[in-house]
Amino acid sequence: MWRTGLKTGFTMAVAAGLTSLGAFGSVAQAYEKDTKPPEIPTCDHKIGTLAVTEPENKWWLGLNLESPEALIKVFVSQSHCFTLVDRGKGLQAAQAERALAGEGEMRGGSNIGKGQMKAADYVLVPDIVNQNGNSGGRHLGGILGGLVPGLGGVLLGGISLKSKTADVVLTLTDVRSTEQVSLQQGHAKKTDLGWNAGGGVGFFGGFAAAGAGGYANTEIGQVVTMAYLDAFAKLVTDVKAIQPNAKADNVSQSVTMSKPGKLYAEPNLKAAVVRDLDPGMTMYPTGDKQGIWWKVTDELGNEGWVPSSLFQLAK
Repeated sequence: MWRTGLKTGFTMAVAAGLTSLGAFGSVAQAYEKDTKPPEIPTCDHKIGTLAVTEPENKWWLGLNLESPEALIKVFVSQSHCFTLVDRGKGLQAAQAERALAGEGEMRGGSNIGKGQMKAADYVLVPDIVNQNGNSGGRHLGGILGGLVPGLGGVLLGGISLKSKTADVVLTLTDVRSTEQVSLQQGHAKKTDLGWNAGGGVGFFGGFAAAGAGGYANTEIGQVVTMAYLDAFAKLVTDVKAIQPNAKADNVSQSVTMSKPGKLYAEPNLKAAVVRDLDPGMTMYPTGDKQGIWWKVTDELGNEGWVPSSLFQLAK
């Protein structure tokens, strides 16, 4: 009887030990998971060309941070979802080189001239969520008036210095149609940085090298970084689902008649005439072409063919 009780007690103790070990293992696994640096989402093919543009309110100055443009460019570059085109300082430097080439200062064969710049299909704007309240403590909007000229009295909210939280937004806009392809909000708080002690140096090091050192070296900067990463991950998921194609999704650029002509039912001069066309009239190409003939529609919905020698791209 005593031995049976001892055996039962030993079995229960082992089971309890295993349960405790299992619980310890779960905690360890959770800790290991929490200490793993976050990952930037990736794409297996390019969606299009992208320009990152900073918002007008310049909220980052109140936190002694750099423009979020540099931060977002790191996300975009490492995601392989878009081809980046520079519309900031890089463009200014490129324009200076082009000016030198235009003045004849470059060596022969430099191959710098017009018609070489790649167009942006999309524009991505990083901003913070607008809020009128101050429920989260000392919000950024409350200090901007004293730190940023021209923003007195404007409550931007979005970032709380007291609770170390950030609410941001990313807006992806189609350049041709100006349609908002995706608008995503991101949120992060100080406790989201639990992994930082285990691998934060390597993760944030890339931002410092890209000119966004404030986001890597300050706690509120790191929180803002995580908020933008949250929004960017949602944006990548969204564009993967909708599969946008800026060139195919938009109509061709309109054209203007530079000479008088006729709109033909078929792409030849012997076809029936749909209507006469006067200089200055706007036509809308459908994308169909046969030699010099373009299929177009006018503002009244008439459809037909016009020789491309009679019009030019609308300005």
